[in-house]
Amino acid sequence: MPHVTAALADAEGPFIAVSDWMRAVPDQIQPYVPGRWTSLGTDGFGCSDTRFALRRHFGVDAESVVAVALGELAATGHVKPEVVAEAVRRYRLDDATYFPTGVSAGGDA
Repeated sequence: MPHVTAALADAEGPFIAVSDWMRAVPDQIQPYVPGRWTSLGTDGFGCSDTRFALRRHFGVDAESVVAVALGELAATGHVKPEVVAEAVRRYRLDDATYFPTGVSAGGDA
């Protein structure tokens, strides 16, 4: 039995893997995860921007991960869909112009 299968045997999903690299990396263990699976990653050749902007674009920033997790919980009936909509609104995930104050716009931000 694969280690990840044994480690997650008693856990309830959904399971969400997040990578600051291509989704193909975490997707390698998907067949061995016992439950609902979602992976997020930065699959996009040639994109260039600040770390914040790229993570937001690919949906791997903290706020986007929260919204995806809530979406998966809503899909399984654990939370109401309105909770997902509120997270999207609160975190401004539908606002392409959003750039929070206090986040460096360049360099190693």
